[in-house]
Parts: sequence; C-alpha cells; structure tokens
Amino acid sequence: QVQLVESGGGLVQAGGSLRLSCTGSGSTFDAYCMGWFRQAPGKQREGVSCITRTGGGIWNLASVKGRFTISRDNTKNTLYLQMNSLKVEDTAMYYCAAVPSAGAYSCSGGVGFDYWGQGTQVTVSS
Repeated sequence: QVQLVESGGGLVQAGGSLRLSCTGSGSTFDAYCMGWFRQAPGKQREGVSCITRTGGGIWNLASVKGRFTISRDNTKNTLYLQMNSLKVEDTAMYYCAAVPSAGAYSCSGGVGFDYWGQGTQVTVSS
C-alpha cells in the first residue's frame, strides 16, 4: 500500500496561485493512478483532477479547467496540482488519493480510490 502526504496549502487572495504537492511512500508510486479531491464545509467531496500512472490521461472538473493543472513526477514519487486564478469557491480541504492502475475508479466522486492523504487546507479570500 502507499502512504500519501499533502503539502502546499495556505491562505491566498482571489486571483492568486498555489501549488499543492502529494508525496507517496511505501509502494511503487507509478503503479497508481492519482487524483486530487476537495471538500468544503457542508458540501460533498468532489473530484478536482485525476491523472493516469504515466500521465497520459487526465480528467479535470469543469470548473477548474484552464486554471488548475495536475502533473506527476514518478522519479520523485510526487503528485502536483498547480492552481492559478484561484476563486473564493475553491476554498476547501484538498486531498490526494491513489488507486492501483488496474482498478476501476471514478474521478468525479473518488469511488475506487483506496489510499488517501490527510489533506491540506486551501483558503481563498476575496
């Protein structure tokens, strides 16, 4: 199994940028498809962006297209989420998650993702 640790969250003004990182350990990182998810208070968790094990396939939530970019560096066991043009509605706890590449999963809701990090808070002020 893989252990995941997120970092890079913080407080930023609307229009600003943040880059989240998620470092994996304990297993072969490139055996997993990875995703970023978020959950705001009182709302359901939603998938933000997912990437296949080699980076050849990417899915993005419609509301973040053109603003957020997911990437991974398998040599560093690290997943990234570059977030630009942040909006107040992007405020949430952000989690990274992993699913074995042979497994079935849904990025939109996080179904099938077996391993989750503890989360990093992103707060966007107006």
